Amino acid sequence: IGCYDGAQRAAVYGGDIMVLNELTGNKENIQFTGTFASLNDAYNAQMAANNTFASATWIGAYNTIDRCNNVLTALDKVTSSANTKSRVEGEALFIRASLYFELVKLYAKFYGDGDYNSNPGVPLVLTPTTVISESNFVSRNTVKQVYDQVIADLTKAESLLPSSNSRYATKWAAAAMLSRVHLYLANYPEARDAADRVLQGSGKSLNPEFNSLWFTYINGGGNTPAEYLFFIKVTNQDGSNELNTYFGRTIGSIPGTAGRSDCKIQPSHLAKYEASDVRGSYFVLSGGNLYTRKHLDRFGDVPVVRLAEMYLTRAEANFRLGTNVGETPLSDVNTVRARSQASILGTVTLDDIVAERERELAFEGHFLPESKRLKKNVGTLPWNSPRLIFPIPQRETDVNKNLTQNEGY
Repeated sequence: IGCYDGAQRAAVYGGDIMVLNELTGNKENIQFTGTFASLNDAYNAQMAANNTFASATWIGAYNTIDRCNNVLTALDKVTSSANTKSRVEGEALFIRASLYFELVKLYAKFYGDGDYNSNPGVPLVLTPTTVISESNFVSRNTVKQVYDQVIADLTKAESLLPSSNSRYATKWAAAAMLSRVHLYLANYPEARDAADRVLQGSGKSLNPEFNSLWFTYINGGGNTPAEYLFFIKVTNQDGSNELNTYFGRTIGSIPGTAGRSDCKIQPSHLAKYEASDVRGSYFVLSGGNLYTRKHLDRFGDVPVVRLAEMYLTRAEANFRLGTNVGETPLSDVNTVRARSQASILGTVTLDDIVAERERELAFEGHFLPESKRLKKNVGTLPWNSPRLIFPIPQRETDVNKNLTQNEGY
């Protein structure tokens, strides 16, 4: 529970990780009008080494990783049953791996940018920090070493976790995260197969209506859509939804809405949807500006991985490999499109699949890593610009002289 509590804090999966991934350099789709200087610097890709949001996410992630390490070194305390012990271990491994994955994406060069065998990643700390000594002044592991650890943890987590686990991590959450990791590493067979395991084995299906995926508190009474493979639970008692904080807005006609109105959607974004596509109308005009409806719910749950992503990952990996594992790429893309009442395609290209990912997953935290994965410019910046890599927090490098800073900071 302590590990989940750490993961749900605002700076981590309570939404800031998604906000930072969505906002950084994204003038193509977002107009940021907020007053937090550190978020404005991220939006303009002009961060300094003391950026408060970059620092808070680093601190929050490592604090949660340390909690996971404490659990993993105390598994002998779990004596109620072998199944419970396996579940606890799997949950801790899943959370640790997921956060190392987020850290290496944000604070290091992306896969394909130079040699990931030698590029500095982030420090791998795999044991609890109980006292502070010289041994705690860790260095950065390579990007490859971090990814190897992430894959090992997620693979083991998938083998240990149960198929159902209330609101907590399941084997399908681990497989889904593993699929995302492999896609970002261009390991297409592994990305395809992990996505296929989720689609074939989880028993889950897409929600019949796209708009039923949101407003989990306002309209859903706190019930989370079955399509969410992993999510952060938010209630009026606990939890935070920073996607609501920065993308949301109080809409008088929709009781329960809230937000700072910081992230307005560029009108040109709507041109990416055809007329019949309900995703293109899932916006609200208020005060002369557009806002996504996805994050208006003040106490809405924060989705980390959704089933629709698995359809699109399997489609892309199959297309790149010339295979039809599970389903054809055309069928998988049309499954997602049909739910949104978009026209059914007769043929599909890689560009079609990539565009479908952008429409389906818009404003959920995929913009920056997808731009880097696909080697797409971010505004006027090349995909591998040092300005799109977060600084190692200055508070860390001031104390730990073994930590090297990223270029430009």
